Amino acid sequence: MNREPVVAYLGLGSNIGERERLLAEAVERLSDHPFVEVSAVSPLYETEPVGVTDQPAFLNIACRILTTLDPESLLAAALDIERELGRVRTIRWGPRTIDIDLLLYDNRDIRTPALTVPHPRLMERAFVLVPLLDVIEERERDWLPDGGAIDLEATGVRRWNNTNWPEEFGRSES
Repeated sequence: MNREPVVAYLGLGSNIGERERLLAEAVERLSDHPFVEVSAVSPLYETEPVGVTDQPAFLNIACRILTTLDPESLLAAALDIERELGRVRTIRWGPRTIDIDLLLYDNRDIRTPALTVPHPRLMERAFVLVPLLDVIEERERDWLPDGGAIDLEATGVRRWNNTNWPEEFGRSES
């Protein structure tokens, strides 16, 4: 475990069941972890599935967190939350109650058998990049092409009308 908190970014998605509730519950469980502080949560976005396309649309968010967990322990905590919320891994890129990916960790490049950070498909996925840009600090954008300027309409990522989204997480403008 780190002694000083570091900044990390997580991407969350859901396309089975009560998507908004599952995402909110995942954020709450992250917040309840003794070594994690959720400092920002993006608005909700809806996207069509990638890979396996014969499944419901996803809701996606990103979170900025402060943590004293090392990257592997943070991943383990995320996987525990996925299991607690009913995630069953059957089909790669298939439907899921919740998915929590470690996108960035303390501006580090991590390559282990269990973990790759930055997330290996981060730059290919607008459904991850768009919410991430809502929570990432300006000083942490220098690795992004054009500083992270993205044409939302061109991405196929849509802001979700989130009237049930908890106020403390922030709301999208409809």
